[in-house]
Amino acid sequence: MSSSIQTVAIIGSGVIGSGWAARCLAHGLDVVAFDPAPDGEAKIRAAVANAWPALETAGLAPGASQSRLTYVGSVADAVKNADFVQENAPEREELKQKLLAEIDAAAKPGIVIASSTSYLLPTSLQSKCAHPERIVVGHPFNPVYLLPLVEIVAGAKTSAESVEAAKTFYRRIGMRPLHVRKEIEGFIADRLMEALWREALWLIKEDVATTEEIDAAVVYGCGLRWSLMGTFLTFQLAGGDAGMRHFMHQFGPALKMPYSYTPAPELTDEIIDKIVDGCEHQAAGRSVKELERRRDAFLNDLLKLVKNYWPEAEGRPDHI
Repeated sequence: MSSSIQTVAIIGSGVIGSGWAARCLAHGLDVVAFDPAPDGEAKIRAAVANAWPALETAGLAPGASQSRLTYVGSVADAVKNADFVQENAPEREELKQKLLAEIDAAAKPGIVIASSTSYLLPTSLQSKCAHPERIVVGHPFNPVYLLPLVEIVAGAKTSAESVEAAKTFYRRIGMRPLHVRKEIEGFIADRLMEALWREALWLIKEDVATTEEIDAAVVYGCGLRWSLMGTFLTFQLAGGDAGMRHFMHQFGPALKMPYSYTPAPELTDEIIDKIVDGCEHQAAGRSVKELERRRDAFLNDLLKLVKNYWPEAEGRPDHI
């Protein structure tokens, strides 16, 4: 289906909508946009222009051009000829329900309609639509034109075909689709970020650290590792040659200690087994030493980039 997608409708020209428009344009697609705000067109064109140098550096697809952005005066005009619709209205459930129903009524049969919501559930969002089977959540991360992750969440009436079509389209525009297996508030990435955020707020409240110090802890510590391996594979290496099982048994009890303000689940054998199996799958047969070499080479390169973009941090590892 995605190979036949040439025109994408963007409803909403805020930060997220503009980011989607820029990404689609950079991948050689036509974009038709609408926003009810009086300055909607000016905002989206300015945002795309601002993103364009970064997209040129990343590499534009043949035919990519800002001139392929068309701005229209209504939802119906934006979606009537679109091959894919990305809705980006404010996070108000009733507003999105009404808007998605309007899009559904005006869009061509069979095309996917995706909502950029970061926490509203698709079963509720699709409840007013005549064709709920084509409604999915397609939750991106800012800046949408550069960050590849997009979480895809199906509602109770979303078809499997719509999920697969969304995955295929997002891959076409250079994204890494993550299909959220269960409909859950906040999905995956935001729940993880919120957990870190809650801890950071506690540290601020208790005068343990400043915002700069907390950000430095992420940027110069866990964040550098996470940018390559994520949480679980990072801890796989922390377990040494014995891997994740050793790590879980050695450090798992610390989750019961009072220094963490976020409640932790009971670490049953079933949970440990799932985590160990997942980590072994991620490692794909690579030894811990092999993964360590890969991680270290990556971190050296990444640290050079950090210094390039934060030259004032040279010699001050606590500054970002």
